[in-house]
Amino acid sequence: MNTGKTIFAQVMEFLPLHEFRHCVRRYQGDYKTKSFSCLDQFLCMGFAQMTYRESLRDIETCLRAMQSKLYHMGIRGKISRSTLADANETRDWRIYADFAQALSQISLHSLYFHVCDARLRLGHPTNDFAIWFDEQLGLKDLA
Repeated sequence: MNTGKTIFAQVMEFLPLHEFRHCVRRYQGDYKTKSFSCLDQFLCMGFAQMTYRESLRDIETCLRAMQSKLYHMGIRGKISRSTLADANETRDWRIYADFAQALSQISLHSLYFHVCDARLRLGHPTNDFAIWFDEQLGLKDLA
């Protein structure tokens, strides 16, 4: 049984979520929302992008198949096509545009420090991304 974090959760851990929350507050993105927050929407759409999902039905099916892991991935809301569609239609797009701008300010040196150099500082022979690139994707050169 796997006791570690999912690869998705490890990737999302590197995002400056304090910046995302700041963008949500700026545009009142979670105003009058009950269960499906802007962060839930962002994580669902991020998962869809990383796993090449092609439709809301595809996103819903894939995430519901992993129902027991959603909490550990950071997704707290219930997943359904109508909820995703409503969120995509009504949420202010400027939240995500501002967050994209904030992400563009992260330097390449910072990413290297947190992803590549971290395993050396922690004394690990490799990291999860390298194992994933090598074993799952067959990209040994990137590992």
